[in-house]
Amino acid sequence: MSDPLYRRVIVKLSGEALSGGDPFGINQATVERLANDLAAAVNLGVELGVVVGGGNIFRGVEVSARGVPRPVGDTMGMLATVMNCLALEAAVERAGVEARTLSALAMPAVCETYNRKRALKNLGKGRVVLLAAGTGNPFFTTDTTAVLRAAELDAQAVLKATNVDGVYSADPKKDPKAKRYDKLSHQQAIEQDLRVMDGTAFALARENHMPIIVFSAAEKGAITAVLRGEGRATTVG
Repeated sequence: MSDPLYRRVIVKLSGEALSGGDPFGINQATVERLANDLAAAVNLGVELGVVVGGGNIFRGVEVSARGVPRPVGDTMGMLATVMNCLALEAAVERAGVEARTLSALAMPAVCETYNRKRALKNLGKGRVVLLAAGTGNPFFTTDTTAVLRAAELDAQAVLKATNVDGVYSADPKKDPKAKRYDKLSHQQAIEQDLRVMDGTAFALARENHMPIIVFSAAEKGAITAVLRGEGRATTVG
């Protein structure tokens, strides 16, 4: 087997990735598959942080549109990410690798609070670090969180898991003529408004020279394949 291209990465999983096609909630079989993939990445010798969204449980932007103040809605969304991280933590440990959930919002009865030194210590011990509650602030997405934590923790790349095998000029499920990119710059992604990640995340990645590898996590072994440079993906950087 080929050696991994990166020794420390942040994996960004959407909340919907945990739902496994279900309309809502956590699909246990999907969580177990993702956990096994994360454990396999650690067994390759990769230090792994994971940022998980909360859209399978709650979307702050949607509830804000119905009258709840945006900061309140976003905080509710952050709590959903904590639930997802705890579910994934348990699954990773069942897969035989230690894991820790660190939350940007302090909730000591539930999990540890995030700080850089604590995260680095856990990464150094070979634990999967689940980075919950986004940045801890409203108005920032978990995409931006992933890039922020990658820069903060000296990661070499962000692995952005989606439901398609890279970045396209349009949704390939709706537009059969959509162009697929093998590689493009952060600036191109911003200028072309390629919404695989939000503009703030791309801008932060550009400022920190952080590559973003966009791939589909729908198949077993997708994460380790990308880490070895064997998976089908788009590199933004």
